[in-house]
Amino acid sequence: MSIWEKLKDTFLGEKTPHITFQPEWSDYLSKNLPLYTRLPARLQTKLHDKIAAFVSTTYFEGCGGLELDDEMILTVAAQACMLIINHEGAPYPKLNTVLLYPSTFSSKVQDYNAGGTVSERRVHRLGESWSNGTVILAWDSVHHGATNIFDGHNVTFHEFAHQLDSESGQTDGVPRLNSHEAYQTWGTVLSEGYQQLCDSAERRKKTVLDHYGATNIAEYFAVATEAFFEKPKQLKKKRPDLYAELKDYYQLDPVEWFVS
Repeated sequence: MSIWEKLKDTFLGEKTPHITFQPEWSDYLSKNLPLYTRLPARLQTKLHDKIAAFVSTTYFEGCGGLELDDEMILTVAAQACMLIINHEGAPYPKLNTVLLYPSTFSSKVQDYNAGGTVSERRVHRLGESWSNGTVILAWDSVHHGATNIFDGHNVTFHEFAHQLDSESGQTDGVPRLNSHEAYQTWGTVLSEGYQQLCDSAERRKKTVLDHYGATNIAEYFAVATEAFFEKPKQLKKKRPDLYAELKDYYQLDPVEWFVS
């Protein structure tokens, strides 16, 4: 029986038992997530528990003709939970829905023009994160990001970093931190890094972080998260202060996973 078949009654309002991590799920993770195979055993075990909690409480829906299967659900869930392996509590308490499209999808964007007029246009996206607890992803991009762990591009990490960001009340590049001092240091390091990336992007200078992070500080945090998990050695070398902040926040040190 698939994950969705086990859980669908829960989301239709009927009570079903809480799902537990199944041993065969490890095969999906090993196949689709090379990063999973690099985790030490203790973190793999913690990740399994997070995944079980995630799929038990998150409604998945295939859109645009996509038929959901366990591989898709687990690939998304595992990457989302990798960000919060060492965070206490339920994974993403404000999250309720993940929508998966086969590939790039479009959404409407409003532009506020001079004179107060508003125009509307459609943009094509690989993912979106909404503050109401919804994440939208393109499956082909999810799969590619999961299997290529060296390019610094991972749409699932990116959009779920936005979900973490929004837990503080606003999606502003500042997730929920532990102390006033932590907020001060975080603000200084990320603000300086953001300005440096903006300068580099304007001069078209190659950087560890994707230039999309120069869009705004929220995108900077999401792009930095992608690099933290997929280009940790380069990020630590080029921006040790940023790496240290992300290491403290995620309570992880991905450099250790890339020793070989």
